[in-house]
Amino acid sequence: MPLDYLPALWLTVKLALVTSVLLLIIATPLAWWLTRWQCGFKPIVQAIIALPLVLPPTVLGFYLLIAFSPDSPLGAFWLNTFGSTLAFSFEGLVLGSLLYSLPFAVQPLYGGFSQLDNRYLTVAKSLHLTPLAIATKLVLPLCKSSFAVAFGLSFAHTLGEFGVVLMIGGNIPHETQVVSIALYEQVESLNYTGAHTLSLVLLAFSLLLMVVLYWFNGKGGLGWNSQSR
Repeated sequence: MPLDYLPALWLTVKLALVTSVLLLIIATPLAWWLTRWQCGFKPIVQAIIALPLVLPPTVLGFYLLIAFSPDSPLGAFWLNTFGSTLAFSFEGLVLGSLLYSLPFAVQPLYGGFSQLDNRYLTVAKSLHLTPLAIATKLVLPLCKSSFAVAFGLSFAHTLGEFGVVLMIGGNIPHETQVVSIALYEQVESLNYTGAHTLSLVLLAFSLLLMVVLYWFNGKGGLGWNSQSR
């Protein structure tokens, strides 16, 4: 691979890794709460979380671009606090990726937590185990495949982002130019050799991730009802 493409590749992996780690931190308590929450509004909450699955990325990117604007409360807070704009920055890409890939982390965790036998939790509570001990010694080992799938899906989905990244990040080398944007730029400039190179890298990496995910899917579930979609 030409060295010119390495910054875009590194930025893509960095974005996917940061997003996936943060999503596990955010999605774990959210998915756990959803499995325990019984309310008529639950389908509405699930639909909102799953909305990025069907919403065109450019629509989400457009509203995020407005939210990241210095004229908005969030954008103004970020500018006053850190001295830089949230739009067209790596931090903005991370926030956008968190929203765009959220269902890919919540869904498999929800499926794993839903399959967890409540008798284990009852016994753990009878032994007076702390919530942290229950989480680390019971839930995590029993649902490890769901955690792995949640991380892998989040990573893979962030890896292939285009519409959201283009809307809120543009095409700034070393700052917001991920591989998908670099690929688009190569096609626009009719450099099909470079486009083929970047496409093959994404194809090979995505295929490897999916093989690993399907292997884990044989051990755990995907989806709200433990079914892949």
